[in-house]
Amino acid sequence: MKFLFLTSGRRTPSTRFRMLPLAERLNEAGHRCVVSHSFPEKYDYFPKLGFRPSQWLKRACRRVDLWRARWGRFDAVILERELFDNPTWDLETSLRTAARTLVLDIDDGVFLKFPEKFARLLELADLVVVGNRALAQWAEAAHPHVVIVPTCIDTETYRPRTLASEAPAIPARAVIGWIGTAGNVEYLRELAGPLRNLARLHDFEFQVIAGNPGVLAELPLSGVKVAFRTWNPATEATDILDFDIGVMPLTDDPWSRYKCGLKLLQYMAVGLPGVASPVGVNRDIIRHGENGFLAATAEQWETSLGELLTAPELRRRIGTEALATVRQHYSLQVQLPRWLEAVESSIARQADAPRHT
Repeated sequence: MKFLFLTSGRRTPSTRFRMLPLAERLNEAGHRCVVSHSFPEKYDYFPKLGFRPSQWLKRACRRVDLWRARWGRFDAVILERELFDNPTWDLETSLRTAARTLVLDIDDGVFLKFPEKFARLLELADLVVVGNRALAQWAEAAHPHVVIVPTCIDTETYRPRTLASEAPAIPARAVIGWIGTAGNVEYLRELAGPLRNLARLHDFEFQVIAGNPGVLAELPLSGVKVAFRTWNPATEATDILDFDIGVMPLTDDPWSRYKCGLKLLQYMAVGLPGVASPVGVNRDIIRHGENGFLAATAEQWETSLGELLTAPELRRRIGTEALATVRQHYSLQVQLPRWLEAVESSIARQADAPRHT
């Protein structure tokens, strides 16, 4: 099979975890994958060029992709979310006529921002791949062919501390950690009170890994030992090995309810116990007290983190179950065959259907 992946950008989380690993493994299996990133990246622009000229450049590059899709003899074109982060869908309509089979991949509530646009994209797609149950319920209301493929972790890249080639020594001071984009540092505000209270009783470090600190300095974390580390895509899988506990706080709002739980799965994939807000897919991933903890209130956050800080054996037990959960349900190795089966079925359906014009 020959696939064309149209992605948001090499550094975008949805590209790095949903598109690039698929393309890499498919190539290894003998398929041929061409990956074309948005240029500049979909959610960015070149400051020296300016915002509007950067958008013109994005459109020009995507027109090249339309030509590639039309004449490249691809069995399927995989569209990550949409071509542009704006209300337009004219180039997606053109892509529909160019692609033999069009697969739309959705891993977030992007349709909340542009509902009319995404209603149209559902009509254009032959297959809709979504990251969780909530997204499936949205897509199934308008499309007959929807498959859930969770945002996955490549367990050959993310390995638990005991299996890492250069495992760091376990520090005497426990580390509570968070990894994510700078824009999501704001979610940590919910943890400020529990962390301050815990710091009065326990010796721990709170480590944040992000592209930049964002609003970290503005959070009321006085008395908490806070360490910031600049995110590096080449080392993120080993950087989180310094954590002893991973956290994923979320606000219970429509956007968060459609999230795919990536950072929680990153923690679990290296054998860390995670504590997360019981929002959206987190409820599906976590079995409270078995492979992680769910915390809805400040008191629950403080209790869960306090138990994990004081009980290394509990951390090991929960982490072991967390690792098993990822390997059984959320690993690329498990989900890739399901993705390929769904796409091949869609290709077969389109072979018997009239060509879109």
